[in-house]
Amino acid sequence: MLKPVLTLILASSLINTASAVQLFGDVEVSRLPTAETTMGEVVTLYQALNDGLTQQLSSKKNEVDATQLAARQGHRLWQQAVRDVQSGHIDDRPLYWARLAMLNSLKSTSANFKMADWQNDILMSAVEKASRGFSDIQYGDDVQIKIFLTGFDPFFLDKDITQSNPSGLVALALDGFRFEVDGKTAQIETAMVPVRFEDFNQGLIESLLSPIYRDPKTKFVFTVSMGRTDFDIERFPARNRSAAAPDNQNVLTGGTKTAPVAPKLNGKDFIGPQFVEFSLPVAAMQVKDGQWKVNDNHTVTTLARGEFSATSLNELQNETSVEGSGGGYLSNEISYRAIVLQQKFNSHAKVGHIHTPRVKGYDADTEQAIVEQVRTMVMQAASL
Repeated sequence: MLKPVLTLILASSLINTASAVQLFGDVEVSRLPTAETTMGEVVTLYQALNDGLTQQLSSKKNEVDATQLAARQGHRLWQQAVRDVQSGHIDDRPLYWARLAMLNSLKSTSANFKMADWQNDILMSAVEKASRGFSDIQYGDDVQIKIFLTGFDPFFLDKDITQSNPSGLVALALDGFRFEVDGKTAQIETAMVPVRFEDFNQGLIESLLSPIYRDPKTKFVFTVSMGRTDFDIERFPARNRSAAAPDNQNVLTGGTKTAPVAPKLNGKDFIGPQFVEFSLPVAAMQVKDGQWKVNDNHTVTTLARGEFSATSLNELQNETSVEGSGGGYLSNEISYRAIVLQQKFNSHAKVGHIHTPRVKGYDADTEQAIVEQVRTMVMQAASL
């Protein structure tokens, strides 16, 4: 059953995400044959859920029933991926490829009524949202410390079709995790974010995080992505896009290091400061006995000064951002948007971005170790 707390979000943003799927989804879907040839067991792990979607859809006689089916199957996909990871199947990739397979099936499967293109878009968006955990964010009634965490899909798949993303694995592994802090119950809920500029432009992050910040029990929001050699907690996220790397639709940022550009929000340039600062308790998160160092990364790049280590937010007030501490790509942008929105809501939640160590392709042992170090970092942050 879809959780009612986010049903309105699912409904209100169906069309926006559906548009992104319709415009650009073929690029991601087009990689399916190569992925299946290279790692068939990964791509087809959840084939039964896809088969169930197509078989049941043909019997649906109206839009409401068809949409509920799509959302239910997407939700089941998310829940199954969470269960599998938490049972020891350390792999984020089956969820990503199964989602694409479902979207591909919806393009070629008809319900038992005449559907307009926009109706099919809604079905695709229902699968998208539900299979990312957006309809599965529910804290127990006894929870006093609410923690929200996001991961990302695998990316740069044209370079390596087998690529995993440790941040996605972190999200699957920690979803629903509960622990005690000084007699209070803490719970982590998670969601998976697409590596697509268009979704960010259309306000996906704001739609996802607004109800999180409205809840006064939300104490932490962690955005997580794959990064460099060690762990980096990115102190100064920046507004502008400048990375040369494409997203999963092979869309570029439109900016460069000499001509950065502002992201969009609902068709207009995003209005906000050039830099913001995280509020995470970084000292508590610098795990002493972890496998990797945990860096408090102050490095930024501006048009006037180039790359340097900023000592304070005040030092950056008159600069034009090129790269935040987290770079000039979506990993920087999700943190920037999360912090700006937190400030707009005047939320007391501590917010910031964790870059995990990078992995080449897929490495279960390394990624499991990354998950456990992030778990420790989050628990130590919550203990303050």
